[in-house]
Amino acid sequence: MLPRLPSPLTEVVDERLRGVRLLLKRDDLIHPEIPGNKWRKLAHNLAPARAAGRVVTFGGAYSNHIRAVAAAGREHGFATVGVIRGEEHLPLNDSLAFAVERGMTLTYLDRATYRRKTDPDVLAALRDRFGPHHLLPEGGSNELAVRGCQEVVAELGDFDVVCCPCGTGATLAGLARGLRAGQRAVGFAVLRGDFLADAVAELAGHRRNWTVDTRFHFGGYARTPPRLHAFADEFTARHGVAVERLYVAKMLCGVYARAASGEFAPGTTVVAVITG
Repeated sequence: MLPRLPSPLTEVVDERLRGVRLLLKRDDLIHPEIPGNKWRKLAHNLAPARAAGRVVTFGGAYSNHIRAVAAAGREHGFATVGVIRGEEHLPLNDSLAFAVERGMTLTYLDRATYRRKTDPDVLAALRDRFGPHHLLPEGGSNELAVRGCQEVVAELGDFDVVCCPCGTGATLAGLARGLRAGQRAVGFAVLRGDFLADAVAELAGHRRNWTVDTRFHFGGYARTPPRLHAFADEFTARHGVAVERLYVAKMLCGVYARAASGEFAPGTTVVAVITG
């Protein structure tokens, strides 16, 4: 299946935005099994993956990245190995079952070892077990992924601010790299903690045209309290766009809050990247 590029750009008309113009970059429509920033991150990794013949990557038991890599391997002809955090639990959940159905081999690391997943001895053990491979970090966030995310900006036209959910920082870093003078990027953290700024700074280089907003994680990763669901349900009812809850709903809630508070001034054109 060919990716749908450029992905659609649609406007949201909503009085609650207080004069802020909001555009949705519908990257969720790029590909049915490799949507959003997953496609962007994998696009430039496909060539080395095919050359190596196998990809080894990391993720939690509900990782969308694991699903996307498995689907990409099936579609583009390379083997995939998912290194999963924690113990195996049977039957497999929907995410891991999907990955296995697409041909992925699953292996597991206890949480202490998983925290050391970038250590030379852990990586050497994976090479010994699975042979030569193209290694993708958790979330797929390497230099090639940042390059793919940077390409989004060329599809956006004129705008003032581009926003995205922020998990590992690669999407935000890529957006920051593509901005023109006077434009800025805001990443809305979906996890608790202040570590994302350091990750983005490393990936974005010396650019300072971006910020990470840590106020809208709603308790941390995978936390989706009733008020977040209520916001997402109302957005869908008003605008006909289904809203993913772990990432996209948190970003949109942050965008609306910034518009209401004046942090996004009336007349500002904001693009929200719908990543999945």
